[in-house]
Amino acid sequence: MNSRKDLPEISFDDPGRHAMTQRCTWISVAVNVLLTAAQVVAGIIANSQALVADGMHSLSDLVCDFLVLFAAHHSKDPADESHPYGHARIETAASFALGAILAATGAAIIWSAGMKLQDLGKLPPVAPLALWTAMLALFAKEGLFRYMLHVGERLRSPMLVANAWHARSDAASSLVVAVGIGGNLMGFVFADSVAAVIVGFMIVRMGVVFSWEALQELIDTGLSVEEVDSIRQVIIDTPGVGSLHELRTRRMAHRSLVDAHVCVNPRISVSEGHRIAEATRKRVLDSHPTVSDVLVHVDVEDDLDHDSSSQNLPDRSELLRHLAPVLAGLPKPHRLVLHYLKGRVEAEVFLPCEMLADPALVSRAESDFAACLSGCPPLRSLSINYRQRLSPLPGD
Repeated sequence: MNSRKDLPEISFDDPGRHAMTQRCTWISVAVNVLLTAAQVVAGIIANSQALVADGMHSLSDLVCDFLVLFAAHHSKDPADESHPYGHARIETAASFALGAILAATGAAIIWSAGMKLQDLGKLPPVAPLALWTAMLALFAKEGLFRYMLHVGERLRSPMLVANAWHARSDAASSLVVAVGIGGNLMGFVFADSVAAVIVGFMIVRMGVVFSWEALQELIDTGLSVEEVDSIRQVIIDTPGVGSLHELRTRRMAHRSLVDAHVCVNPRISVSEGHRIAEATRKRVLDSHPTVSDVLVHVDVEDDLDHDSSSQNLPDRSELLRHLAPVLAGLPKPHRLVLHYLKGRVEAEVFLPCEMLADPALVSRAESDFAACLSGCPPLRSLSINYRQRLSPLPGD
């Protein structure tokens, strides 16, 4: 049997994905209908409590199959205004419900078998029909498990994989039931009820595992340490990224979502910073097929180092008002570029080179800017540059 890594991947957007999920689940429905009827009827006729319990387990499979069909139908719906990230977590909710049904079914079986074990003298003998039915269920469930697991891993659907292991738990329980029935036929009257109790514990354990894994996703548990380290290295190796100071991950059914805060050179343009962010996003998506979306936030420094002090700095309009008296007396076009770094503001003023022809005007401008700098503590520095063919930025 091929490992999961060797299986051909099927994209979430593949139109055949939903059809494969439905076909796989309807096959499971058909098998469980036949097994439920055979196990319950044969268990009653043959006086086997363990076989009836196994039939109830198959009946719980039917309920779970319909949950899978419902979730598969709705999880493929595209994102909308109410669900901007899509509907994939319907699969997760279905997995949680599946686990809860398993746990409840197992607990009921344990309770019923435990009550009968208190009075062994009243337990009727089990007929050989129960053993043959248990063996039939064992082979049918094992075959169903292998088929569903193969499809679930190809689709990378935790819901189908959970349902497959549910079928495997049925196969294991059918094996226990067969052993219990065999023991009863050999004269160990209690063996059938003990087998029912063991089956109940197996069902409860599987249900708890499924519900716990689904709960971890619903509370946004991150990816494994190995996956996070791999994504981190891809981001750090992206040209233009100086450092990475925050990386958050979470799962959404078969997909993963990533949020990253990267630092870039504070002197580059906004458009270049955006270009670096897009390159980072593409590199992560290309190197990690299970990641469906990456949000890259561009920083010029670590937010944690200067976040509180930066919030109190004056905005552009306030600084323009402070510098307005000086700028009003200068020839146009001129440009003002602000850098918010390390809790202070650095200003760059770009003036037309024609000013250099008037040394008095240059001297007066530099003196006025120096006075503005000393009168505005948030301004750490102010540099004057003379350029040709300047066009003003929007808002200047």
